[in-house]
Amino acid sequence: MSNPSIFSLISLDKFLGWWAINILRYPWFLLILTLIICGLSLNYTINNLGVNTNTSEMLSQDLPFQKNRQRIEAAFPQDENGLIFVVEAQTPEETSQAAQQLATRLQSQSTYFDSVYIPTENDFFKQQALLYLETDELESLATKLTKAQPFIGHLAQNYHLQGLFSIINTALNQQNDLPMDLEPLLQAINASFNAQIQQQAYHLSWQQLLAPNKLNTQSRRTIVIAQPKMDFNEIFPAELSLSAARLTVKEMKLQIPTLKVRITGEIALEHEELESVSEGSALAGIVSLILVCSSLWFGLRSIKLLLATFIALILGLILTAGFAALAIGHLNLISIAFAVLYIGLGVDYAIHLCLRYRECRVLGMENNAAIRESVHSVGFSLFLCAFTTSLGFFAFVPTDYSGVSELGLISGAGMFIGLFVSLTVLPAVLTLLSLKNIKPLGGSCLPLWLVNLPFHFSKSIKIIALVLSVISVGILTQLTFDSNSINLRDPTRESVVTVKELLSSKTDSPYALSALSDNLQHAVQLTKCLEGLDVVDNAILLTDLVATNQDEKLAIIEDLDLLLGSQLNQFNQPQDKINPKLAVVEFLAQITQVLQVYPEHLSKISLQQLQTILQIFISQTNNTPETYSALEENILGLLPYTMERLRISLTATAYNLNDLPAYLTRHWLSDNGLYRILIMPADNQNIPANQKSFVKEVQKIEAGVTGLSVADQASGDAVVKAFINAFSGALIAIILLLLIMLRSVKNTLLVVLPLLLATLLTGASNVLLDNSFNFANVIALPLLMGMGVDSGIHIMHRLHAGLGANENLLESSSARGVFFSSLTTLCSFSSLAFTSHVGTSSMGLLLALGIFFTLICTLIVLPAFSGKTV
Repeated sequence: MSNPSIFSLISLDKFLGWWAINILRYPWFLLILTLIICGLSLNYTINNLGVNTNTSEMLSQDLPFQKNRQRIEAAFPQDENGLIFVVEAQTPEETSQAAQQLATRLQSQSTYFDSVYIPTENDFFKQQALLYLETDELESLATKLTKAQPFIGHLAQNYHLQGLFSIINTALNQQNDLPMDLEPLLQAINASFNAQIQQQAYHLSWQQLLAPNKLNTQSRRTIVIAQPKMDFNEIFPAELSLSAARLTVKEMKLQIPTLKVRITGEIALEHEELESVSEGSALAGIVSLILVCSSLWFGLRSIKLLLATFIALILGLILTAGFAALAIGHLNLISIAFAVLYIGLGVDYAIHLCLRYRECRVLGMENNAAIRESVHSVGFSLFLCAFTTSLGFFAFVPTDYSGVSELGLISGAGMFIGLFVSLTVLPAVLTLLSLKNIKPLGGSCLPLWLVNLPFHFSKSIKIIALVLSVISVGILTQLTFDSNSINLRDPTRESVVTVKELLSSKTDSPYALSALSDNLQHAVQLTKCLEGLDVVDNAILLTDLVATNQDEKLAIIEDLDLLLGSQLNQFNQPQDKINPKLAVVEFLAQITQVLQVYPEHLSKISLQQLQTILQIFISQTNNTPETYSALEENILGLLPYTMERLRISLTATAYNLNDLPAYLTRHWLSDNGLYRILIMPADNQNIPANQKSFVKEVQKIEAGVTGLSVADQASGDAVVKAFINAFSGALIAIILLLLIMLRSVKNTLLVVLPLLLATLLTGASNVLLDNSFNFANVIALPLLMGMGVDSGIHIMHRLHAGLGANENLLESSSARGVFFSSLTTLCSFSSLAFTSHVGTSSMGLLLALGIFFTLICTLIVLPAFSGKTV
């Protein structure tokens, strides 16, 4: 029984006694009533509890960065929540063709996508491509194309392999007056033959030969952006859209084996994150269940007590879910963890009650008397645990982190539900499933020195605890919060690998920032200021889409059009049917003759290489017509596309800001007159320091910028602030409550100080193990705090309630309860540390460390400071 001098709560003692008596009188009535309520709760939960998977809503919408995000989303809704398709092929032509084909196919799937566009590919850019070149670049290109005119003209009239080889032969025999540099062409043809011999897919890129990076296809990578339809009432809100996208990509890859299309972007990252977390969850759940059952069996040594514990746990979980449906109506990606927290803490109540009941039965008490004594003796500790733990959870309710705020409300209420079930359903079940012929658990498996350690070496333990506290505080100065959400995800996932590749780019970085201005003149000035920053590669505004020096460039383009225009139009005709094998054989003979006539030819090395590869090719093909036809397609197949792109670019016209097409300006000027400035980073954004400095320096110029990196850093700051405020408030509230209920400063400190020490040791160990706090593992902190407070209360209560004759604290039911409760929780989440999802893995490691240090501090440090002796 509780000592009145320490626990002056006679009314609570009386209530617990009355409660136990009435439960024993009406066990069936209570169980049936509870089952009916749980049935109603389950039905209401199924029909009313939704899931909100919109991560942007997990932080208060009133935060500055959220308002900035909402402002740009309202201005440019078509640019938000996009899937990024990274299209790559062997040549710029194939990349451009594949990107256009992908965009067309996605646009036809209006059921799954609201909009699709290619930022660098549209009719306007194709026509005006040459105007975006610098004047000297355009002059250099014009000179190159002018020298290539004889080739282009000849091929226009002789569009076949023989025509190409014949004009090359003509040029080779003019080595002292070559119209153009033949080396790149000879090497490209050599590569074509070699690929054909190796049976590898290969197409010669004429764009790379004639106009590299000049026709609006800057590389072999093109970005396609699609806005999927989302259903935030589903766990996977983009499931249908992503499935459709993946199927489309798969079909295209079957048609074009060399094509590489990867999907990334915020939506894809979040979707694959959920997939990586859920994959293997069934197996992990089974393993965890086996471990939990094993630990409970080892602690309780009774199938009936194990069954009673699970019944209480399941019913409490159902009632807590019902409360969530009634009070909030939905779960978010964080509050869905209420089940994890309830199991981790709810089982604690059941274990302590069952162990005390077992202890009473071993002492020879009759079943009902054992139940009454268990409720009476353990009930106060359970009440105090529920109150203090719920205070810890409720402290999160007023924070800006609405994801954790909702978790705090649900879990806080869940503690009282767990208390009610443990003091109502569990005793009723034990009345019906009474233990018979119960045997003691046997001698302690702990060595005598460990059993007496907290008391015999209390002074040493106090000194060690103080020293470790000081050292931990020093280490904690290096504690960091990793706000980069990408670092939480499985690094092997396609979306993660791809986004990290893009983050190193200066042109396609997903961490580009956006600023808004309602005045064009101000936007121009702001752009100039931003471009002056070392961390900014360039800042793009609508006016940057208007080419400069148009008159001078158009004169050059018009001259090129007069020279090439009529010839370029001829490449849309079907290819002439000339025997490609004959052309190859003749080309070999021509090369051999050139090398004989001109032994020191300028292209001697390339010609010798080509001669060798032609000989090998002819000898290995066995006169197969299909092989020669494939070779001709590989060499000339992309020529018409390049010529058509060149032809279109020669139709460029003068234009100004008002002439820009609507499909282009809608990404830069909103309907309500807001101008968008896109700010590209100069440095690799995979490096945290670069990311932070980029955001920091840009915000000095324009505080209202927004983007993924801004959201990550601001979210991290908000989360850290929320947890500091919540834990500070919870700690103060818990201390005040303990002081009121325990009426003792010493006993309050006995509960709180071991918790603080465990917190310091856990934090310091995370620093040493380079396990930074992040958006995932911080969810474990409320669970660790609740377990620490509960364990401290149980041990302190048992110390002052008195131990039996020849009974040691570490061999008591309270110590066993603390140990097996912690062990059960550890078993529940042990598999987390081995998952591929980095955030989940870090949570598993944090829980393991926290539970270990909580146990040590509760079972060793707390008794050492209690002043008790054995």
